[in-house]
Amino acid sequence: MAAAGGVFPFRDARWAPDPVLEPSPAVRQPQPVPLVLDNGSFQIRAGWACPDPEVPGEPLLHFRSLVARSRGARGGAGAETQVGNDLGSPEPLRWLLRSPFDRNVPVQLELQELLLDHVFQRLGVPSQGCIDHPIVLTEAVCNPLYSRQMMSELLFECYQVPKVSYGVDSLYSFYCNKRQGWPCSGLIVSSGYQSTHILPVLEGRLDAKNCKRINLGGCQAALYLQRLLQLKYPGHLAAITLSRMEEILHEHSYVAEDYIEELQKWRSPEYYENNVHKMQLPFSNKLLGSTLTSEEKQERRQQQLRRLQELNARRREEKLQLDQERLDRLLYVQELLEDGQMDQFHKALVELNMDSAEELQSYIHKLSMAIEQTKQKILQAEVSIEVDVVDSKPETPDLDPLGSEQALEDEESMNEFEPLFAEEQTEVEKPVTTVQPVFNLAEYHQLFLGTERIRVPEILFQPSLIGEEQTGIAETMQYVLDRYPKEQQEKLVQNVFLTGGNMMYPGMKARIQKELLEMRPFQSSFQVHLASNPVLDTWYGARDWAVEYMNREEGWISQKDYEEKGGEYLKEHCASNVYVPIRLPKQAPRMAEAPAPSKALGTGVSNPCDQGEQRD
Repeated sequence: MAAAGGVFPFRDARWAPDPVLEPSPAVRQPQPVPLVLDNGSFQIRAGWACPDPEVPGEPLLHFRSLVARSRGARGGAGAETQVGNDLGSPEPLRWLLRSPFDRNVPVQLELQELLLDHVFQRLGVPSQGCIDHPIVLTEAVCNPLYSRQMMSELLFECYQVPKVSYGVDSLYSFYCNKRQGWPCSGLIVSSGYQSTHILPVLEGRLDAKNCKRINLGGCQAALYLQRLLQLKYPGHLAAITLSRMEEILHEHSYVAEDYIEELQKWRSPEYYENNVHKMQLPFSNKLLGSTLTSEEKQERRQQQLRRLQELNARRREEKLQLDQERLDRLLYVQELLEDGQMDQFHKALVELNMDSAEELQSYIHKLSMAIEQTKQKILQAEVSIEVDVVDSKPETPDLDPLGSEQALEDEESMNEFEPLFAEEQTEVEKPVTTVQPVFNLAEYHQLFLGTERIRVPEILFQPSLIGEEQTGIAETMQYVLDRYPKEQQEKLVQNVFLTGGNMMYPGMKARIQKELLEMRPFQSSFQVHLASNPVLDTWYGARDWAVEYMNREEGWISQKDYEEKGGEYLKEHCASNVYVPIRLPKQAPRMAEAPAPSKALGTGVSNPCDQGEQRD
């Protein structure tokens, strides 16, 4: 919401940790219901696919697909792992964040296991032993067989799930929005966090051979916006974070119907003033310069000196205790000498880095005097009324060769405070002058968003703006349509379906309609539909499919199928990828003896090696 003067503050919302939910009895009776996981590269959404009205029909968990693993504290504490919303805010841990995804394909199964553990724990599903709920999991379009094999291995081997179903996120969204009278064919434009896909659907099934991908999404848009604003405002380099850039993209960006024409509008000063968004960065009202009176300065100095006195007393007590422990150790070694235990005495001298008994006696004498002096200073500090300023000289000599470095560091750290609290000369009180700012401090901490509001979303249509040698959405749609005859093209353009987070930009639907109007023949018709909820319809579609096919075998991979046909096996259904099994080349059987030249010539099969030997 805009403040006065059209200024928008950053929300900088912190993620609240997910609570541990208690599952309803309906999810286990009369049989365990499927668990639906929208495993996205940006966010994971999890919930139950249960027809019972007591169970919420919406995702119960929403959290980012991020994991932060610290190395552990020096004190011996183990490494700490934080997942999703438990991070609070990603910016302080940005350098520790890890994701199991490479683009939109999960490749780090160790991190994926941490995400699944988090889901099962927060949904109240015991993950020890086995998970007795079927799993409906989303995957990328034309997902590599190796990635599906690792995911199946994780689910069946680690969690012992009874059955799994894989489906494409955008097809689930298409399935969810399939209204009465909609054609079964269509052209899906899905744009997410890491990539954008153009998917042709013919007669309800995905035509995987003609699917195309653009390696651009919300992640690249946020990085591009961050780079633009950091170049524009180099003084606020650290404040321009990726989290704030994502907030700007979600709430302040839009897609221009005609990019060049929109840029011409922004050249007008009046249009700029009416449409610019000012983002307010956090700042402090404290100005450089002192406006305190002499009494306030004296009071503040007294408070600082009292704190320093308490710190000095605490350090003296700690040093007294340490010196007493050293003295007890030296006296124990002296008792060994008096008792005649010479072997242990010489061994103890070596450990103390001493050469003779005389040196031991000297250290005991000096350390005893130092302890007495410290006790006297502590007593004086307790009864003293005046503030004790830390002496710049060391309180005790360096006695123990093993702990001398630590003692010296303690003394040096205490001496650092001396120049801050030196005695001041009495001065005549000067009149207090208030420092007036020479500029508006709040305006200095504002980011003015002008053409950046349209330049960043435009990379989906013109990837060359960020140096990518790829085609945009319009050119890719034209390329996919040209691969079909005119009759099938007419079927596809009658249902152009938009889904994914990037389709929520204002003006996206109008831009797609304009691009289709330019590429389609004169007076031809087309229809563009936007998903009712481009972000959550994937989960809703997967839930609807799981409820409908809960008691069927279609689309479900059982434990037996996994063991017999491998982890890459896929049972197809209306929202799944096309299964392409691995075809290994057949090896020719090895002959015990090489065939005779005459026999080889008689069969009409030539071997290059044999021919070379004959030429020789």
